[in-house]
Amino acid sequence: MTVYKVKPGRELRIAISGKSGCGNTTISTLLAQTLGIKLINYTFRQLAAEKGLTLAQVIENAKSDDSYDKYVDMHQVELAREESCVLGSRLAIWMLKEADVKIYLLANDELRAKRIFGREGGDLQQIKEFTAMRDREDTGRYKKLYGIDNNDYESVTDLKVDTSCNVPDEIVHNILEELVARGLVEKSEA
Repeated sequence: MTVYKVKPGRELRIAISGKSGCGNTTISTLLAQTLGIKLINYTFRQLAAEKGLTLAQVIENAKSDDSYDKYVDMHQVELAREESCVLGSRLAIWMLKEADVKIYLLANDELRAKRIFGREGGDLQQIKEFTAMRDREDTGRYKKLYGIDNNDYESVTDLKVDTSCNVPDEIVHNILEELVARGLVEKSEA
């Protein structure tokens, strides 16, 4: 069995971003578990729990109050600066500027919709339409709040990964091998 770990005496911060259905949560979780480092994926769901609100209330409030988005985005970065971690969020590669490696996950719109359908159920055509609308709204919000164009990831990305080509374990293995090649992680046989 191959064991991957952060090199002794150093911290490692990995930022992973991608649109809904690209595998961001899955890949971030597996990578953090494999490396034995913290996963940071702070969302509106956690904020709602902290504030004693429902997720629906937070989403509704956020439509007219930018402080919800800003708090979630800034809080994630604060948490990421504390220790070695994988920060998985739509804006991680832009917001965690000091990340040692910035990874952008890609998948085509059809596959993304199918993954969301598999996770949440519903009507596939409605999911496609909702996902396209959400992508447009996210892009507009990120531009408004931070001047970030989340469709322009090329200039900030160290590694692009097409998640439609492999299963999650293979994707994580390939990322780990890239981290080894960059001297950020060491591997050994257990």
